Amino acid sequence: MSAQPDQLQSWIGRSETVDDAINSTPVVALTATLDHPATPVDAGTLLPPLWHWLYFLPMHRQSEIGADGHARRGGFLPPVPLPRRMWAGSQFEFRSPIRVGDRVARTSIIDDVAIKEGRTGKLVFVKVRHELRCNGAAEPALVEFHDIVYREAQRPDDVVPPPQAAPAEAAWRRQIVPDDVLLFRYSALTFNGHRIHYDRQYVTQVEGYPGLIVHGPLIATLLMDLLRRQMPDADVASFRFKAVRPTFDLNAFHVSGQPQGDGKTIRLWASDYEGWLTMDATAVLR
Repeated sequence: MSAQPDQLQSWIGRSETVDDAINSTPVVALTATLDHPATPVDAGTLLPPLWHWLYFLPMHRQSEIGADGHARRGGFLPPVPLPRRMWAGSQFEFRSPIRVGDRVARTSIIDDVAIKEGRTGKLVFVKVRHELRCNGAAEPALVEFHDIVYREAQRPDDVVPPPQAAPAEAAWRRQIVPDDVLLFRYSALTFNGHRIHYDRQYVTQVEGYPGLIVHGPLIATLLMDLLRRQMPDADVASFRFKAVRPTFDLNAFHVSGQPQGDGKTIRLWASDYEGWLTMDATAVLR
């Protein structure tokens, strides 16, 4: 890796603020993408948890896009030279509602940059803190920590970590078919140009994966959507998820949930067609 650790870590503390309006069209579009019946989306409609990802989109010029479909590195995010980038997980605190019609400012801060040695070589972990403030409020309505991992290119002798079995018992379970249209629509809704989600030739021949990769944020959104389907009136205080294993578009997968005994904690997870755990998550209700 050509970049020196102190060069990458000098990005810690860097920040940017982006403003956006929570308008109704993305809400209507994701409602359709998640296969819900159409319902009126008026000013004041509560934005479901994680749907803030439909806003503050990365509007980079076409000339600024790198080979992987992301923006070239070295702007807000540190210039990590490793070729493979993945969304490793996130943690959220939902402090107050965000509604359609709100004007929202998102302040993002590079919270940490860590360089490690893994089974497959160098790894760089970048943690970004996002704070969303509505209508000029002093306190954030939402605090999110976003974990990004950068990896070296795949090699033939890479050691694949052993899979972990998903929980056998689930109170809720839903099958998801990750076809090309679903992946395309979510990429379009989030203005995500990352080629691993739609360019089969690139993802198989350049990054060495067997198929298109289902977006981590889409799987997390489907987990929260499962909770909303089962408990429509639930008030979520916090949520966290960790990507355990990639999910590919080659087979259907499942999202599952199990309320815990305290009445507030919901264990949520995604599993692939073989029953291996692909995402592990926890929601806590107020």
